[in-house]
Amino acid sequence: MKSLFIKGLKITLPLLLGVYLIWYFFNNMDAKAKDYFFFAIQNADYTWIILSVILSFFAFLSRAYRWKYMLEPLGYKTSLWNRYHSLMIGYIINLTIPRAGEASRSAMLYRSEGVPFSKSFGTIIAERAVDFVMLLILASITAFIGFQDFKAIFNEIQNTFTPTASKKDGLPIKLIIEIVLAIGLIIAILYLRKKPELRKKIIDFIKDIFAGLTSILKSKNPTGYILHTFFIWISYITYFGVCFYSLEETKDFPISGILLGFIAGSLGIMFTNGGIGTFPLLVGLVVNFVMKDKTPNALAIGNAIGMIIWASQTILLIILGLISFILLPKNHLKEDVEN
Repeated sequence: MKSLFIKGLKITLPLLLGVYLIWYFFNNMDAKAKDYFFFAIQNADYTWIILSVILSFFAFLSRAYRWKYMLEPLGYKTSLWNRYHSLMIGYIINLTIPRAGEASRSAMLYRSEGVPFSKSFGTIIAERAVDFVMLLILASITAFIGFQDFKAIFNEIQNTFTPTASKKDGLPIKLIIEIVLAIGLIIAILYLRKKPELRKKIIDFIKDIFAGLTSILKSKNPTGYILHTFFIWISYITYFGVCFYSLEETKDFPISGILLGFIAGSLGIMFTNGGIGTFPLLVGLVVNFVMKDKTPNALAIGNAIGMIIWASQTILLIILGLISFILLPKNHLKEDVEN
């Protein structure tokens, strides 16, 4: 019962935060800005949005193809479409349960291809590490292009989303979290000392994950992996950037601003399920920052482009994810996956 309650909190809290941020998103605009916001969405050129989602699809396909470079060194040859369906199911699960998509992706690959969960999960962790490095590289390039804007934008984001202290005694929330984590770690260590069988299972699981992590280094085609990685990230930036052509006011938006908006939106996805509330809010914040001296409607324009990008990508993920749920073959028993 307690475990079920904790799982429920993990699902509902990010969703509630997202709902609150959507309220904040609209409440932050006055009546005139709201009218302009809806006017911009209604009169956007959706040809560019269609191009954006097409680019996203090819990025997903490339990511699924790239996955084979990490699975093959582990001894598993898998179908491109089964890898793709597993990927898209993982994405749609992430929209409802934060960070559950990676585990679901591994489970779906087992159901279709029989690849052990821990092995494929290790490759996904490695993939996330590569994504993090790419995001850092992109952030460094963006900071180099326009350091002052970069610093000002992320100071504003930090001030908006990072609470500094708890009530009454002023004890920092960060310190409270660290204390709770430390106590949890101590309890877990003491429990594992009394359960040698469980300890062995965890050690074997970690070994499999490590094998997945090092699979990149053992790839027979590292060049292919690198090229697909660059293609994926160039596609991400391009699908984000072409959406700015959908509004007349943002057609001449600077490249540095687009990169700032992309990074801010990527951070927003980390806050809530699928970036609900946070993605359009942070993208709008960047656009407003860049355009506030050029037009009185900067906030409405920024919020409109942020909402267009987020909504189009979310709808795409839902459609593709549901299709993959239907098409993914179930060659292995559900009970085996759960074990």
